[in-house]
Formats: sequence, C-alpha cells, structure tokens
Amino acid sequence: MNKILPAGAVALALIAGGAWYMTQGSTPGTSALPGAANAQASDVDTSAVIEMVEGNADASVQVIEYASFTCPHCATFHENTYKQLKVDYIDTGKIGFTFREVYFDKFGMWASMIARCDGPEKFFGVTDLMMKGQSTWARAGSEAAIADELRKVGRLAGMESDQIEACLTDGDKLQTLVAWYQQNVTEHDIESTPSFIINGEKFSNMSYADFKAVLDEKLGE
Repeated sequence: MNKILPAGAVALALIAGGAWYMTQGSTPGTSALPGAANAQASDVDTSAVIEMVEGNADASVQVIEYASFTCPHCATFHENTYKQLKVDYIDTGKIGFTFREVYFDKFGMWASMIARCDGPEKFFGVTDLMMKGQSTWARAGSEAAIADELRKVGRLAGMESDQIEACLTDGDKLQTLVAWYQQNVTEHDIESTPSFIINGEKFSNMSYADFKAVLDEKLGE
C-alpha cells in the first residue's frame, strides 16, 4: 500500500513543472513552501474536472476508488478484485464506481493526462491498459523512456500522436487536476492507495471477499 506524501509538497512539484517535464525531460527546482502550493491550488476552479464513473450513478451504493497509476498495489487490485467487482456489481448496475486519481509523482500525473485524453468513454479502458502494463512503462528507465512508453499506451488505445502531445503538455489542465486531487484527498482524509469511500465510509485495500461483504451489507443483500 502506497502512503501519500503531503499533498502540498506533491502539488508544488507537479504544478510547477508537470507539463514542462514532457518537453524538456528534466526536473525544475522548486523552493516554495508546501503552504504556498496549497494556497495556489485552492484558487484553481476545479468544476470542469470530469468525474470518471461507471456502473449505475443512481444506485443506492456508490464506491469511490482513490488510486495512483504508479502504485503497484493499485495495479494488483485492478487485475484481481476490480475485475470481479466489475462483473458482479458494476456491470449489473448494483453500484456506481468512481475512479479518482492520486498523484505521487510526475509519472502518475502523465499517465492520468493520457487516461483522460480521449474523454470518459475511453478512460476505464485506458486505465486498464495502464494498470496491466505498469511494470513495463513505470520501470522503463529514464524520464524520456517512461514518457515514450506512455505514449505507446495512448496510441494502443487509438489516440493520434498529436492528440497525445496536446494532452501531455496542457499546463492548465495539469494545474486543475492537481488542485482537484488535493481537494479530494483532504475531503476524504486519504492517506494511502488504494483507498475506497463506500457511501461515505472509508476503507483500505480489501480482498474481493471482504469487498463483497461490505457491498452486500450496504445493498441489504
């Protein structure tokens, strides 16, 4: 389970240089205090961020997953528990399932930008590709190599190269997503990934059997 760093510190690095990384391939220095990053993010209008939801948005049970694209435990969850949840609860319309990104590092941020690049219709499909291939793209070596591997994922999902580059270098969207992430993890007191909010109650990573027990209880089954 990955522990979340102070949101302000992460946001500072990402807002200051996230899109810049994609074109320059090196890390810009930062010196402001985390509090300054918090203040900056709090001024950002996040209302345009699209919530990525599948299943039944009107179901009596709603699940929010907080995950990072670079979190190995999140990849394991998606390869196992999530697949069973999708068959038994999401695709059957028993629950609504929302995926919210957590940003540990610039690589997870890049992955998020690509996953969101082609809209909600493709988000979960791209997320599946990201999680399946995490051990490949996240360990590709240099920043440039990781960026190229992520571009490959985007192209595999049917995106054009120009579209991918436009998404990766969208600084305004980057800033908005980081501010949105900060607001979300603060609201739900998220300290590690994957974490889940089920009808307002927070849970840490669970096996499918434990997840099923919680969902069935809340569904009254």
